[in-house]
Amino acid sequence: MVALDTIFPADAVEFCPHPDAQDIVVCGTYKLDEPAIESTEDPDDDFGGGISSPPQRRRGQCLVYQLDPWNRLTGKGENRGIRQIYSLDLPAVLDMKWCHNTKSANPVLAIADSEGGVTLHEWQTTEKTLRQISAAECASSDTLCLSLDWSDRRTQGSDLGSLVVSLSNGSLCLLSSRDGHDVSPTRSWYAHDYEPWVAAWNYWDTNIIYSGGDDLKWKGWDVRQDCSQPIFTNKGFDAGVTSIQNHPHIEHIIAVGSYDHSVKIFDVRKPLTALTQVDVGGGAWRIKWHPSPSRKGDALIACTHDGVKTLHVDFDSGDFQSVVLKRFDAHESMAYGADWSYEFPRGGETTIGSCSFYDHVFHLWSG
Repeated sequence: MVALDTIFPADAVEFCPHPDAQDIVVCGTYKLDEPAIESTEDPDDDFGGGISSPPQRRRGQCLVYQLDPWNRLTGKGENRGIRQIYSLDLPAVLDMKWCHNTKSANPVLAIADSEGGVTLHEWQTTEKTLRQISAAECASSDTLCLSLDWSDRRTQGSDLGSLVVSLSNGSLCLLSSRDGHDVSPTRSWYAHDYEPWVAAWNYWDTNIIYSGGDDLKWKGWDVRQDCSQPIFTNKGFDAGVTSIQNHPHIEHIIAVGSYDHSVKIFDVRKPLTALTQVDVGGGAWRIKWHPSPSRKGDALIACTHDGVKTLHVDFDSGDFQSVVLKRFDAHESMAYGADWSYEFPRGGETTIGSCSFYDHVFHLWSG
């Protein structure tokens, strides 16, 4: 296991999927400066703090790490070395995603920030720097971009894919590529009565977007319509919906996580009834299906106050039984970010990166 101090509180981890940069992992940070006057904000509302209080500065960084080659004798991710090779100062980072279009010469990273903006950055593999190539204003500067997702996980073309962004004002914003490198907002709509913590694509049908919010609702949207009404609303959660990921290898399967400690697996053709549900011990802030088809049943869960876990869902037997494979309890505060590496050594485990907030630490381990 490797532990690195991120200085600012850490909340997002993303490994690069591009074949020329799979040894690169980024970590996003979020620092809320102390207010000049006493605030009445909810101390447990880490990402919403200050939304209704006097303006406060939120600072962040995108930290870029490079991993040493795999230890081919052990195949253990915790035996890998890692070093920081670059950092980028930004408004506070709430989410980041690498574009999956591997036809691009260099990897492209989208960053959602605390001032209503989304920026695209190209990773220069030779110079080892991030170069901004696009900036889009999704909302006013007092609005937080809470999450984002690329549409091109399965369908890649000559252009970058589209992005969906969830905003702290309750809206979703759709951004589309114009010239292969730039993105700009094309439409937005009001989606949730409280913060929509997450928005995600159906990777198999990019006419469909999903969102989840602090109003305890999971919704589906068809972007071919005017989005004045969702195509479904699932109200079967006991707390806010915080994470959504469509399965990249199994059509119709989606995982939805909530502050109510549950991860529910659905067939999107029947979105009101879960196939299975597992209590993960903490709010499921991020869910990541394993990127390898050979481990299609495995998911990684950042469980806020209960560490990080790997979960296995049995899709082959038909009963969808779920079991926690591994717990990672080294995080001493809210675990918000986690991701799998896209390098898969034969017979070994996969490298995992995870981060936590108040102790501002990034961990490298394997599972």
